[in-house]
Amino acid sequence: MKLNAGIRTLHLMCALALFASAPVGVVAQNAVPAVPTNIPASPVAVPENVVTPPVVVPPVIKPPVVAPAPKPVPKKGPVDTLKPGQYVWIPQDRYEGPMKIVVVLDTQRVYVFQNDKLIGFSTISSGKKGKETPIGAFNILQKNIDHKSNLYSNAPMPYMQRLTWDGIAIHGGYVPGYPASHGCIRLPLQFAKSLFAVTKLDQEVVVLKDTSTPVKRNPPKPEPTVDPAPAPLTGDPSADASVTPPSSPPKPDTRT
Repeated sequence: MKLNAGIRTLHLMCALALFASAPVGVVAQNAVPAVPTNIPASPVAVPENVVTPPVVVPPVIKPPVVAPAPKPVPKKGPVDTLKPGQYVWIPQDRYEGPMKIVVVLDTQRVYVFQNDKLIGFSTISSGKKGKETPIGAFNILQKNIDHKSNLYSNAPMPYMQRLTWDGIAIHGGYVPGYPASHGCIRLPLQFAKSLFAVTKLDQEVVVLKDTSTPVKRNPPKPEPTVDPAPAPLTGDPSADASVTPPSSPPKPDTRT
């Protein structure tokens, strides 16, 4: 009997022990374990010998540069082969029709046309720096075969053809191949002689800076108007209604 009582007592004690430990087990199963905050972070492992790929920059494509078309080179004619002091004059059977005389300063040339036909061209020497030959359209105002300068110590100006009254003229002289005068247009002596022989007073001479710069022309002067002459008086007063005959003829003066 005592043995059975002891067994029952042991069972009871085990049951009480299980019952007492049951809530603790439930709480332990439902609890979330705390994460410690003071654990140092693990260093990130960097692999050694890692090669960084190069940055590829796309090439900049520039538009192709189009070179300008070359300017056509003018072919040299006879006038461009003249040396200083040289000229060409083509004699004509008759020098009739409109004449044109054109001076080009940048090439130091003069051209003579008759009826739009080139009959002569020559090298020249125009005004030097500070004494430049004026540009424009002029007329021959005076001609003198043996003129002497009244501005520059009576310097000879053979076959002079005056363009202005302040000292600009065409005449024979030294032609070195560059501007060297005091404003006049020097020609080779024989060319000046030939030109002098075919020009007339009031002949137009055009002086250009170059062949691409047009010349400014002065407006034409208006022609003067002339009042009509009064009608001549006749011996008969009745022929002119504006004349009133005197009431009595004048008496002769008898005083001595």
